[in-house]
Amino acid sequence: MSFSLLRASVARTAARSAAPRAASRALPRAAFRKYSTPPPASEAPKSSNTGLLIGVAGAILVGGGYFFFSSSSDATDAKSPIKAKINFVPTQEDYQKVYNKIAELLDEAGDYDDGSYGPVILRLAWHSSGTYDVETKTGGSNYATMRFEPESLHGANAGLDLARGVMEKIKVQFPWISYGDLWTLGGVAAVQEMAGPKIPWRAGRVDGYAEQATPDGRLPDATQGAAHLRAIFGRMGFNDQEIVALSGAHALGRCHANRSGFEGPWTFSPTTLTNDYFKLLFSESWVWKKWTGPKQLEDKKTKTLMMLPTDYVIIQDKSFKKFAKAYSDDNELFFKDFAAVVAKLFELGVPQFSSPEPWVMKTLDEQK
Repeated sequence: MSFSLLRASVARTAARSAAPRAASRALPRAAFRKYSTPPPASEAPKSSNTGLLIGVAGAILVGGGYFFFSSSSDATDAKSPIKAKINFVPTQEDYQKVYNKIAELLDEAGDYDDGSYGPVILRLAWHSSGTYDVETKTGGSNYATMRFEPESLHGANAGLDLARGVMEKIKVQFPWISYGDLWTLGGVAAVQEMAGPKIPWRAGRVDGYAEQATPDGRLPDATQGAAHLRAIFGRMGFNDQEIVALSGAHALGRCHANRSGFEGPWTFSPTTLTNDYFKLLFSESWVWKKWTGPKQLEDKKTKTLMMLPTDYVIIQDKSFKKFAKAYSDDNELFFKDFAAVVAKLFELGVPQFSSPEPWVMKTLDEQK
């Protein structure tokens, strides 16, 4: 995801001109890309241990202090992290550099998923955080246990090996950052670079061990209804309003039949965050899709959009519906509530942070 300013300018211009639907406001980056794209022919290559150890060797030259990282993002036999001695305490400026590299990588997806890694990187951040249990204080973004089996193989995490592989390219460049901080910062970059609101964020997550991996079943099952959503999100500590606000992330990305079994995008602009997800829920007529896959809905008019059963329940349940309607009518309200609940999500399970107050990272456009 690095490119020159000229390439960025040309890419953004081309992307905007190819937009399937005019944006309601001026968007700062490549807001719209190709509407439909095939899945990648092969997954992103994982970095080798050699790359990481080279990064460690360079850092060791400074001397003093400690940081931790695992030798492979998907290793199942890594019981303990590598410890390296360095004299380095990262600042907000250092994390901004990491953010920038992630932001640059987002648009290097080629033909994958509408030309952006943004949605799948956001999904990685969400799924690594959404395992939190408020009662047992287990799971969450601390420890980054999706690096290990069996958590990495849970059905809800299908396809996220690609996202982990992409983020490993950043880890090699900044070996001092923990995977938990890297993945959640990636989620922040994805939201902000896809025209979304600013997501307050701070560092402090540490990398854990394989035995700290969470059991299957902690993430939502898209075939279920309102009671299931309240049980899953309630376990994390979220209320009805927060559940609906988080659902607005489905304005981004698409489902893949070879991963979840479901297929298609939720909106016409799957690489731009707006309240279109809520608008479409109310404005379109939704019918059950006639196919051999799991039950999902499609828009009656174009038959190109989809909604999951857990999406449709948002406008069927009386409590959920009032929040969904409010977000459908007011994009600024949606952005405000979405930013707050995503910041909360990314901090689940983290006992201590490096900063008493969250930071706000600048987008690439803001740094020009």
